[in-house]
Amino acid sequence: MATYLALVTVLIQLLVDKVTSDNIDFYNLMPAVEGTPYPKSFKCFTCKQATDNYSCNRWAEDVWCPQNTQYCMTIHHFNHNGKTKSVTKRCAVHEECRSSGCKHHKNPHHMECVSCCEGMVCNVELPTNHTNAVFAQRRTHSSAASTFRTWNSVFLLITALTGLLPL
Repeated sequence: MATYLALVTVLIQLLVDKVTSDNIDFYNLMPAVEGTPYPKSFKCFTCKQATDNYSCNRWAEDVWCPQNTQYCMTIHHFNHNGKTKSVTKRCAVHEECRSSGCKHHKNPHHMECVSCCEGMVCNVELPTNHTNAVFAQRRTHSSAASTFRTWNSVFLLITALTGLLPL
């Protein structure tokens, strides 16, 4: 009986962790309910010198970008081992996005990668190399697959839990 209760407790904890996890799906953000300040307005993740990408996205200010901006910019500073030193994300104009790419910053052991994208909170990821430090046009992201996987996992856990209940 103790083993049964321990198993049920573990399965319930897995279910709770799956539903209330800190692993926020930043791709599945919905546009604001309130009216937009101007046609084709958008928001970007915005932070200044955050310690890492998760902190930046998690605590980003929820503000509309100025009307003269068209893109979201991410500036990633990291050392030669790939460890993040700082993350800055903000709204940007076309001219600023021309600096997209990676370069050594101040010394050969410190890299700076810059990327720009177009669209509502599109600057989720960090640029880490020349492949993803780009000036990207609007990309669409379907969250249907990730939503299905999440609910599929929840249903499987519920099925497993109910199968363990004594009749």
